[in-house]
Formats: sequence, structure tokens, C-alpha cells
Amino acid sequence: MCFRKSIVLWPRIVGLLAILIITNPVIAQIWGPLALDELKAETQRRADRNLPPIAGIKPDDARAAIAQLSSLDREVWAAAWISNGERYMAQGKSLESTSPQQAREAYYHAWHNFSTGRWPSEKLAPGKQKAYERALDAFQSYGKLLNPPIETVRFPFDGKQVTAYLRLPKSEKPVPLVFGINGLDSRKEDVIARVDDFLKLGIGVFAIDMPGTGQSPVLVDIGSERLFSAALDWLQTRKDIDTKRIVVQGRSWSGYWAALMAYTEKDRIRGAVVHGVGIHGFFQPEWQKKSFSTREYLFDIFPARASLYGVNTEEAYLAYGPKLSLLTRGFLDKPAAPMLVVNGERDTQQPIADLYLMMKHGDPKDAWVNPAGGHMGRSQSWSSRDVFQRVLLPWIVRRLEMPQTVAAAP
Repeated sequence: MCFRKSIVLWPRIVGLLAILIITNPVIAQIWGPLALDELKAETQRRADRNLPPIAGIKPDDARAAIAQLSSLDREVWAAAWISNGERYMAQGKSLESTSPQQAREAYYHAWHNFSTGRWPSEKLAPGKQKAYERALDAFQSYGKLLNPPIETVRFPFDGKQVTAYLRLPKSEKPVPLVFGINGLDSRKEDVIARVDDFLKLGIGVFAIDMPGTGQSPVLVDIGSERLFSAALDWLQTRKDIDTKRIVVQGRSWSGYWAALMAYTEKDRIRGAVVHGVGIHGFFQPEWQKKSFSTREYLFDIFPARASLYGVNTEEAYLAYGPKLSLLTRGFLDKPAAPMLVVNGERDTQQPIADLYLMMKHGDPKDAWVNPAGGHMGRSQSWSSRDVFQRVLLPWIVRRLEMPQTVAAAP
């Protein structure tokens, strides 16, 4: 059984698909705009060009996985990437005692392949859950071989335990910190794996799963932001962190949490990077229905989003979102920590109107919009790396009052 979605048919099939996806993930199929041959070609194209969500995967590894894709079934997708990951895990284990650096690289690629297998959410099939668990194993092996290593930290929240990561540069004094939150389909591992630019500047990074993803103990709901306040409470106990110099960095879906923290934690953070701005219109049924047909997102955008709320019907999903709006919740005109809002004018996943809405309310904000950019402001002339190095990093450095200088965007 294989669904090939078209925009015309979507209203009639999405309700059935939602039920199949959530209540019976074993037999559910990949939900998206691409047929199997199209998915294979697009996956390889993104691997060749280092584009999300395949960015970081070697082109040859993508070819090996694609060769195993016999259908659009989620279990088939997961198994193909797990096969790559296990090969790298075996390499890492064989090299760990004799060549730690090569073992670290092998574990990195193992994690990346396992994580691609669980993409976009480990909740959508047993095979994806297995891929996610193996990704966590590989990441632990990778993180301990870094210098400085990635520290796995835990703290209590509502009777549960939260798992997060911390990586700090070597310093005799407490260091400033970037508080990083993953998006819809990334995880805290993605956040903490790419922080060398911060470490070189003497900045540490804390990474935590947003509600509804990874190891987060809560789903997305009103009040879920208390998780991040609890994390800030815990960070206050660390003597090696300058807790008076913290900037929050959200990306894609978690731009919402970064913006919310700018209001709720304005006295405890120096600023918030709202990279991908979904704060009001994004939650409205009209936009949601429109965005489900995007070809920017490889597949499974609807079930991935529905998994954040823990709902299992189209009606429940579309009704759930509007209450989260920061406009409806009355935040937009409240005092806030400084914000940098960033996105692309042509984003098909989050409405650019939300960025302009934020600019028209409350305290003045810094903004960067790529007129030719899609989601997160990416375009042919502005890669994810360009946006980070030329826009986000300089702003963060300024907010943290670092003595180093970083080139800003022209």
C-alpha cells in the first residue's frame, strides 16, 4: 500500500492518513509529495549538495541507503539507514583503542546515519524508534572522544528526569552560554554536535530537546515552556557558567520557544535568536493546510507535526494549534529581552507574515530577511552556514559582550 499525495486529493485523504500514521505506525506509509523514484532522487540531490535533512551524510552513504529503498514504508527507510549506521559503529569500536580520532569520526557518521533513519520523528514507526536509540548510543560514543567532551546532564522536572547536553570551552573563569533548542525534526544531538565556532570564541553551549521531540518529558502545550525555565534554574547551579550571559537560540519550530523565552525569561537571558518565526499565523488551520504541500520538507511533515501534540486526527490537530499563538496568549506587546528574528521571504513551512507581525509589536527587534530565501532564510546564495556565520554568530557575540570580533553580514 503506497500513497502518492497530490494537492488536489489532500483534503480527502489527510484525515485517513492521520489515523493510519498515529494509531498504526507499523503499516503506515511515508506521507509526502514525492513518489518513490522522486524521493530517491531528491534524497541523493540533498546529500550531494549538503542540504537538510540529509546534510552531513556522505553521498556514497546516501547511495547505499537509497539502493535499499524498495517502497515508501517507514520501516524500509529506517532499515536502510540503520544498515549504514551499524557499519560505522563496527568501525568505531574496532578503532577506539588504537586510533581514537578515527573512531570518533566513525561514530559521528554512525550517529548521522541512524539519525537520518529516525527522521523526521522516532514516534512514527518501531524501526524509527530503533534508529533513534542507536543514534543516541553512537552519539554517546562520539561525544566522549571530543576535546572538550560533550557532557550528558540530567535534572528533575515535574517528577521526571530531563536529559540534556553541555559542552564548555576550557577556561579558568565561568563562560557565557548559548542555550540551544532543536526544531521539529532535529534533536538536541544536532544542536550540540556543531558548536566549534562558539567554543573557539570562549562560549559554551547547552542543548535540550523541545517538547514533543527526542527525550523531552512533555508534549507541546500551554505551559510547556516551564521546561526551559527549569533548565535555566539548573544552569544557575553550575559554577563554570556565567549565568548572567546567556543567549537562547531557537531554530525552525523552536523559534517559537526562543521568542517565548524572550518574554518569560527576559531578566535571565541576554537575548533570543528567533531563527524561523512561527508565532501566530503558523498555528492557524489555513496556513497549516497550505504548508502540508511544501516540497521543502522531504516527507512526513503532517505526522511529524501531529506527534508534537500527541493527537491522532486532522480535526484535533488543526484545532490544537491556535491556542499556542503568542498573539492570542497576549505576549507580543509585553517587555522582552532583545531578539533577532530571521527567515526567508519565500518560506513555505512558516509564514513570513509572522516575522513582520513580531516587528510591529512590543519592543524594537533586530531582523534579517532573505528576499529569495526559503525556510530559515536559506537560498542558493545563502547557505545555512552563511546565515549562521554572517548573521546569527555576530549577533550572539555582541549580546554576550565577547571581546572577539566576528564579521557581520554585509
